[in-house]
Amino acid sequence: MDLNQITIPSLDVVNATKFYQTLGLHLIVDALPGYVRFECPNGNSTFSIHQVNKLPKGHGITIYFEDDNLDELVKQLKRKGIIFTSEPEDKMWLWREAHLNDLDGNHIILYKAGNNRKNPPWRVQ
Repeated sequence: MDLNQITIPSLDVVNATKFYQTLGLHLIVDALPGYVRFECPNGNSTFSIHQVNKLPKGHGITIYFEDDNLDELVKQLKRKGIIFTSEPEDKMWLWREAHLNDLDGNHIILYKAGNNRKNPPWRVQ
């Protein structure tokens, strides 16, 4: 089994599309204003956004995007006007993370985990 895609809701798919293109995702399906789908620059996963009239309540959605050059990526995105809620920092679970929110308030974590992404020292055997 492999993850195909994650789909998130948005009140404004047109502006959300621009935001995620700024993050570096590549648009592969354009059914604006109701739906778009992207492929990630690396790997096989895709990411899509669909139009809603009301966002879900609760803790919302957290989206993780991994990049081997996290610190440089954050610098590049900041130059493009992306605002981060936390700078890259090493976490106790052996990932380096930077946090931000998209235009609909979805939580995004850009991270670098390397081998620890799937094989941390405490992995269940």
